[in-house]
Amino acid sequence: QVQLVESGGGLVQAGGSLRLSCTASGRTFSSYGMAWFRQAPGKEREFVAAIWSIGTTYYADYADPVKGRFTVSGNNGKNTVYLQMNSLKPEDTAVYYCAIGTTRISRPTHVDYWGQGTQVSVSS
Repeated sequence: QVQLVESGGGLVQAGGSLRLSCTASGRTFSSYGMAWFRQAPGKEREFVAAIWSIGTTYYADYADPVKGRFTVSGNNGKNTVYLQMNSLKPEDTAVYYCAIGTTRISRPTHVDYWGQGTQVSVSS
């Protein structure tokens, strides 16, 4: 059984920063892809960022709205993935979910397990 535990959400003013963490148990991060999604009230869950490996090389991908502001990274030894969010905007307000799958993740159908979600609120 895989468990994903997220932390780091909160309330921040526009222009501020937050760092989300997601620790996986039951599956080694380096063997799989991990990603972050978000869901705002009344909207569908959307892809934010992903990190995956091919051999010993790690790759990252980002949704257009967060490119240049968000950075996804991982600590293989801690089975933890981070999402550093800078220059936050009110439209970034959402519940952020960590996800893990067997390969590169770019949509919810690629996900095997979800975290419980952590709220990020950005005030104007």
